[in-house]
Amino acid sequence: MTTLITGASSGIGWELAKQFAAGGDDVVLVARSEEKLQKLAVEIRETHRVSATVIRSDFAETDGVDRLCERLRSDEIQIDTLVNNAGFGALGRFAELPVDRQTDMLMVNVVALTRLTRLLLPAMLATGKGGILNVGSIAAYQAGPNMSVYYASKAYVLSFTEGLREELSGTGLHVTCLEPGPTETGFGDDSGMGKLDMFSSAAMSAADVAAAGYRGYRKNDDIVIPGWKNRLMVTSAGFLPRIATRKLVAKMQSVSHAS
Repeated sequence: MTTLITGASSGIGWELAKQFAAGGDDVVLVARSEEKLQKLAVEIRETHRVSATVIRSDFAETDGVDRLCERLRSDEIQIDTLVNNAGFGALGRFAELPVDRQTDMLMVNVVALTRLTRLLLPAMLATGKGGILNVGSIAAYQAGPNMSVYYASKAYVLSFTEGLREELSGTGLHVTCLEPGPTETGFGDDSGMGKLDMFSSAAMSAADVAAAGYRGYRKNDDIVIPGWKNRLMVTSAGFLPRIATRKLVAKMQSVSHAS
């Protein structure tokens, strides 16, 4: 079995790669930072005695996914399990965040995830083994003022995963959505969320999140929400009117207007 993990150079993706390797899978590590990927590949080869292939790819580029798939074809690498982990966010008002950063966010979080899944899925169906693990967020369960595009992108990931799971029922493929809450990764600093109390006070370790996601995928769970606080938050959101949840999130993610 061979598992491809996007966004594998840090955080949850890094830990998921180690989980699948520990389970005996060969891994294909994909991200923008080849140097970090090479470091992880060495660790995986030495620790787990499986193959670890490094492919640098930037999914914000329009041909990023296609070039990745061409590399897989040229190297004759058959992917059994796809882990769509690559993604990023940005804290700020929609009208003030750079338009290119928000467009890139949709390219990585939504378009690349969808295109890569579509291109790799037919071969998975032909073998009837493996599957897809999409990494979403508990942000999927409500609107997210001051991170509107990010929250919307994660709602897409959840909806897409659930729909695809039903389509693939009976094929032998596993389809799971991992929905973490705040996690100790570079995401907090990169997105600007790390300075918020809601993020810093409740963050889980990336290793714990990845372990929960891996277990859930192996069991073919539909949705995995690691941590009781995150599960409570999602459950509570289901009982509140959407106007209430979005106002609460707006208060928790308060930002000042750009000057």
